[in-house]
Amino acid sequence: MSFISTRGGACVTASQAILRGLAPDGGLYVPAVFPQMTLADIAALTKLDYRARALTILRGYLDDFNAQELAGAIASAYEAAKFDDAAIAPTKKLDSNTHVLELFHGPTLAFKDMALQLLPHLTTLSAKKNGENREVAILVATSGDTGKAALEGFKDVPGTSCTVFYPTDGVSDVQKLQMTTTGGENTHVIALNGNFDDAQSGVKALFSSADFHQQVNARGKVLSSANSINFGRLVPQIVYYFSAYADLLNAGAIALGDEVNFVVPTGNFGNILAGYYARSMGLPVKKLICASNRNNVLTDFFLGGVYDTRRQFFKTTSPSMDILISSNLERLLFECADRDGALIARWMQQLRTSQSYAVGQQRQEWLLSVFAAGYADDRDCAEEIARVFEQHHYLMDTHTAVASRVLRQYRETSGDLTPTVIVSTASPYKFAADVLTAVAGKNAVAGLDAFACSDELEARSGMPVPQQVKALRSLPIRHTAHCEKGGMAQAVLDAFAESKSPVENWKELI
Repeated sequence: MSFISTRGGACVTASQAILRGLAPDGGLYVPAVFPQMTLADIAALTKLDYRARALTILRGYLDDFNAQELAGAIASAYEAAKFDDAAIAPTKKLDSNTHVLELFHGPTLAFKDMALQLLPHLTTLSAKKNGENREVAILVATSGDTGKAALEGFKDVPGTSCTVFYPTDGVSDVQKLQMTTTGGENTHVIALNGNFDDAQSGVKALFSSADFHQQVNARGKVLSSANSINFGRLVPQIVYYFSAYADLLNAGAIALGDEVNFVVPTGNFGNILAGYYARSMGLPVKKLICASNRNNVLTDFFLGGVYDTRRQFFKTTSPSMDILISSNLERLLFECADRDGALIARWMQQLRTSQSYAVGQQRQEWLLSVFAAGYADDRDCAEEIARVFEQHHYLMDTHTAVASRVLRQYRETSGDLTPTVIVSTASPYKFAADVLTAVAGKNAVAGLDAFACSDELEARSGMPVPQQVKALRSLPIRHTAHCEKGGMAQAVLDAFAESKSPVENWKELI
């Protein structure tokens, strides 16, 4: 399997794509072809556990890794001690036609664990395969969940370091504490005075800067990424779409070959893109429903064919989706444009200079043949959390609630009652105050901090507070660095030489 850039660059191997993260021309690496899964291959997955399913899917893409290497990496990533559900990514029945794929049972309680527990193993293997002896310096921009998942995955991994930028006021209290309390001698966390788009654009600019690469190399390091711009982040996410389908087969909810829909809360477009890749491999998917919050740039794009970031940015109760520049959309556009790298490069240049581009009616029709789109604001989200809890006694986080609400809208307008999987991306306890407000009203959270909200939510729902949240109460703050948008390069260089002095009072940061 070879990989090419969305902007027309030369072919590289899977390990080279993982190690480099971003292509030299600024594009994203994509597979030259999609490996195919027959219905018989999919049926065989029903007899396998999640680890074996992962091995089956990953071998199709990562063919310069041998089976033993991949099996070892998968076993380490998805070991039972790291996940609080033996199924790793269980599929739960909500009603006769609706299921929930729970991706929050890992160490950081978010779907990013599904990829970022595996990526460090793939990164170190890739370095060895390519004779890279320098430290691999991972740079990450996060809207909340990727940061902690990357930190946890790369913490104390030999030959690596991990530096995370997060928007100062753009994550929940629990998300902030998860990041700033992270241990490990090779982890660095920096609060950015800006939003996620500022952080992501800044990180991509660093990857594109020859001067910055030179400064990093002079310190005996080589840059790589743990954001979903790295194909090594994306490929493990393909697995759980196949796994969910196999689970539905085992439950008798569908028959082999039946089409299903997936509705995905979407910000940077990586999660739903993995669903598209699964569909391209042969998974019987009818529609991929792109669910946005009030920052509904993707909804407008699918419905109007114009991607336009010239709009107000909103801070919402689903902060991991507070994104206006969805980097992974470039990979979908590459397929939509018949893999015309020059056209993709022009669109991305238009986005940088004019903050918008248009794909034309024919390409928009192609997109709508595969995707549907809708959005839900904070009020819609709160109502959906309350409705689902009342009707099903099932507790959703704010991002999953966006997806659930958009699914209801889609069914009402389309009449499409195809069996559908809601992709649940985070534990409700990462956003306890907002979830508690939704199920019990504003008075229930009055005067309560993040941990007291968790306790009250447990009392009202019967769903235990995860140990990962409980542990945050006693952990010291280890990361207090911050920077302005223009100071990211220097902040990274400073982080390489920093020594951490823990702050004992977590309330100083939230």
